[in-house]
Amino acid sequence: MRTIRIYQSGALAIGTEIELETQAATHLTRVLRIKLGAELVLFNGDGSEYTARLTRVHRHQAWATILDAQAIDRESPLNIILCQGISRAERMDFTIQKAVELGVGAVIPIFTERGAVQLKGERLDKKLRHWQAVTQSACEQCGRNRVPVIEAATHFEQFIGRQDLPDLKLVLDPEANESLGSLLPGHRDIALLAGPEGGLSQSEIEICYENGFTGGRLGPRILRTETAALTALSIIQNISGDLG
Repeated sequence: MRTIRIYQSGALAIGTEIELETQAATHLTRVLRIKLGAELVLFNGDGSEYTARLTRVHRHQAWATILDAQAIDRESPLNIILCQGISRAERMDFTIQKAVELGVGAVIPIFTERGAVQLKGERLDKKLRHWQAVTQSACEQCGRNRVPVIEAATHFEQFIGRQDLPDLKLVLDPEANESLGSLLPGHRDIALLAGPEGGLSQSEIEICYENGFTGGRLGPRILRTETAALTALSIIQNISGDLG
C-alpha cells in the first residue's frame, strides 16, 4: 500500500495529537476510508516528514497523533524560479503541478500582453489560494517536504524591473540564437520566463533582452505554453540538476 502523505499547516511536534484540516480529513475518511490506527505521513513545509497514527474520527473531522519526525531532503540542488505567463485555468494548474514535481522553488504568475486571463480583487486572491493548494497537493504526491511559494501575481511591466532575480534570467524565445541547454552549465540559480497561450509578444521579448534576460529556444517546433515550460524545466534539471 502506498504511503499516504498529507500537508498540514502549522507546527508539528512528536507526541501531540492534532486535528487534521477539513479537506484532508474528508479525503482520508470518506474517499480512502482508512481505519483508526492507520499510519500516515504529515508534512508542513519545514523539511521534515512526521509519521502519525489516526486516533479519532467524528463525521468530517479526524485527529492524528505524531509518532516520529525525520528530516528528508528531496529538493533540487538548483534554485529555479518559474516566471509563468498566466494561462487559462486547466493549463495553469497543470503547469504549476508539474513544475512542482520537477523541483521549482517558486512560481511567479505574470499578466502578459497576450494573456487571455483577467483577474483582480477577490477573484485574484481566490485564484492565488487555489494555485497554492495545487502546489501543496503536488508536494503530497511527489514527496517534497518543502512547499514552493506562489508569489503574488504581477504585470509584466512590474515584473521586468525586479532586482531580486538570479543572475541567469532565461526567456523562452523560439527565434533565439542559442538552445536552452547550451546556456545552463555552471549556473545553480535560474529564473525561467515562459509565455502564456500565444507566447510573449515581440515587444515583451525585446524588453526582456534589454533587462538582462538571455533567450533560449527549445527546438524547431512551437510548443504549447504548458509543454514549453515543463520541457524547459526538464532540460534544466537533466543538464544541471537531479534528473537523468
